[in-house]
Amino acid sequence: MPDPENVKRRDGGVQSVHRSLDLVEVVAARGGHLTIGEIAAAADVPLPTAHRLLRTLVDRGYMRQMPNRRYALGFRLVPLGATASSMVGADTEAVLGRLVDALGETANLAILSGSHAEYVAQVPSRHTMRMFTEVGRQVDLHCTGVGKALLAQLDDARVRSIVRRVGLTAQTEHTLVTESALLADLTGVRERGYALDEQEQEAGVRCVAVPVGPEPMSWMAVSVSGPVTRMTDDLVARAVPLLHEAGRQLTSRMLSPD
Repeated sequence: MPDPENVKRRDGGVQSVHRSLDLVEVVAARGGHLTIGEIAAAADVPLPTAHRLLRTLVDRGYMRQMPNRRYALGFRLVPLGATASSMVGADTEAVLGRLVDALGETANLAILSGSHAEYVAQVPSRHTMRMFTEVGRQVDLHCTGVGKALLAQLDDARVRSIVRRVGLTAQTEHTLVTESALLADLTGVRERGYALDEQEQEAGVRCVAVPVGPEPMSWMAVSVSGPVTRMTDDLVARAVPLLHEAGRQLTSRMLSPD
């Protein structure tokens, strides 16, 4: 009889792996020092299952159990993070810089980080009035171009799980704040191959984004953003093929760094 924690999910993943990563992401998102009950509740995992998975993660060094029995991220993640960070270097900035040269607006690279999108690289526009986001900043998935490009790579069940965990906060009057509206928007993203932020994160700002590539790069997205007065439909139309080409270039550099 198969182990119920290791059954294959309909999306091709293994349930215990998904759940283990959910636990890591919950602890990372909340800054650590959580009880097993808090982790299990936030990840929507049964307490006995959370206990078994956390014990394995602690044994492998990906999680630590503190003297007060609360959990924090393990130091085994540090070299992995350093290796991942090294993938975002001068070549990435060169790719983003070409987008800025061609379109005139700020170009960004973001990754899926737990239940948020995190900016890992940016080349700003040369305009005096321009968009600027700090590298390392985490933003909501449901109301940003990069966020929706990343969500569109997941199945609807996974999207619902994330949404129910973090909510659908209204950042502006344009933000999508219902599951049905978000899922309908993501269907459109999958069909046309790009995502739009129509002043949903910040009033007056428009963004177009695409996933960097299919697996194994679907956890990254590249975007161009700027004031709505300059981010016209014509500019968006010109940006989409350039963003897809940038994604192919980034995939090639990251998978074959030599």
